[in-house]
Amino acid sequence: MMHACALSIEIRIPGSRSLKAKRTVVKHLVETSRSRFGVAAAEVGYQNQWQRDELAFAAVSGSQGQVEELLDTVERFVWSHPEVEVLADGRWWLEVDS
Repeated sequence: MMHACALSIEIRIPGSRSLKAKRTVVKHLVETSRSRFGVAAAEVGYQNQWQRDELAFAAVSGSQGQVEELLDTVERFVWSHPEVEVLADGRWWLEVDS
C-alpha cells in the first residue's frame, strides 16, 4: 500500500514590509524543508501579499505512520520559525492499494 499526504499551512509574517522580505522567509522555509526533511515543498497561495502566504508540503511512503511523523516534523519546523505566525493548516490523504 502506498500512503501519500499533502500538508497545507497558511502563515502570516508580521515583520515583512515588502514582497522581497516575505520571499526571504518563505524561501528559507521551503528550501530547508526540502533539504532537511526530503519532502516536496512549494509556495502555493497569496504570492502577491506582503505578510501572508500559503505553503504546501507532500510526502509518500509505504507506511502511514512514517508519512505522519515526517509531516509532523515539517509542521513543527514551520511553527518554530520566530518570524512566522501559523493561521491555519490541513492535511489531505491519498491511499492506493497496489
